[in-house]
Amino acid sequence: MADNGFSISGVLTETGHQLIQRVYYEDTDFSGLVYHARYLHFLERGRTDYLRCLGVEQRELITADEEGLVFVVHRMEIDFRNPARMDDVLTIVTRTEKAGGAKMVLQQDIRRGETPLIAAKVIIAVINAKGRPRRLPEALARQMQIETQEG
Repeated sequence: MADNGFSISGVLTETGHQLIQRVYYEDTDFSGLVYHARYLHFLERGRTDYLRCLGVEQRELITADEEGLVFVVHRMEIDFRNPARMDDVLTIVTRTEKAGGAKMVLQQDIRRGETPLIAAKVIIAVINAKGRPRRLPEALARQMQIETQEG
């Protein structure tokens, strides 16, 4: 298969991680607009693939050492600006605002072309396998900060 630069996990760019997703019938409500809770799915995919593009496999973190490492959403602020519709092609952009200590703060946007649909601020808690706070590993914190400074 030819390498066309396409990645199912999206790409890291100067403005952060970008993931392309299409809106399917299952994402919409009876009005044909994307149901508000479905945006959470798109945002989660963006965060997961952002980490994947940084070389982080979340399922491996759980058993990487005796303590384990897990990311959980602690708080989310979402501004719904414009609706998406079936068959729209969306771009989910994820950027690091802060990474360190026991949390990460990510900014996420969903756009249709140049039209902003969603703006979200997501605070991620870093915990161990027993649910207690744990520091983000320094190497990952540095890598995410480098992405922030470059983007």
